[in-house]
Amino acid sequence: MDLKTILELADHGPDTFVGIGPHYPWGGLYGGQIVAQALSAATATIDYPDLHVHSLRAYFIRRGNHDEPVRYEVDRIRNGRSFATRRVIARQPIGAILNLEASFQRPEESADVETVSLPLDVPRPDELDQDSWSPVFERAFVPPAAIRSDRRDGAGRAAAWLKVSQELPPDGPLHAGGLAYLSDDLPTDAVARAHPVSREPMEVLHKVLFTASLDHTIWFHRPFRADEWQLHDFTCHTFVGARGLAIGHVFSLEGVHLATVAQEVLLRDTRERA
Repeated sequence: MDLKTILELADHGPDTFVGIGPHYPWGGLYGGQIVAQALSAATATIDYPDLHVHSLRAYFIRRGNHDEPVRYEVDRIRNGRSFATRRVIARQPIGAILNLEASFQRPEESADVETVSLPLDVPRPDELDQDSWSPVFERAFVPPAAIRSDRRDGAGRAAAWLKVSQELPPDGPLHAGGLAYLSDDLPTDAVARAHPVSREPMEVLHKVLFTASLDHTIWFHRPFRADEWQLHDFTCHTFVGARGLAIGHVFSLEGVHLATVAQEVLLRDTRERA
């Protein structure tokens, strides 16, 4: 299954859509898929093509079931001259699994100021080993030692080059959906690397670590293509109450700051609850 297929939703009545997803290696549904499909549902109710998503915020409510379709119900909160707002509830037979709000804006002329930059010494994707758990995207992890020289707030740094495997049309909402899909891949890595449990051997981690995404926010800053390499650079900014906050910056190959992502991750060392 490719990105276009995943983001192609069936119309099931007024402002209601249904999507499906592939079977993932761990079972259940991938959070990035649900966020991306919910964004696609919201975008489908925007009546003006010059309105583009600039931010979204989502709460993960229940684990999704890959054996069931997902129903997306859209509420048209506001249609303004410059902005439009949508709320989307993703449902399965068990109940709501995601609540998302998205805001869309017409282009405006303004100053363009970038305050964070691509690490100067980060290896390019063609210099790194590539792996991925899905045919939907390609990934090249950056070794932690390769980006330590660049200062970034937080700890537990995790960075990787990501892109959608499939060639997409030159422009359109598939690119925002593609970034939304990719953006859920690294936050948990950053939180896990900041937690004391990261000092355990890998075989121990697989047995004792429980993780889940709690909420997810994306701010889309500048135009981009999701089928071109993007560096996703995350650190964990705090950990308390079994919740770690991961903040990430997304850069183009040329170093343009494309988006900012924030996710709160639930992380439990199950031995502490025994």
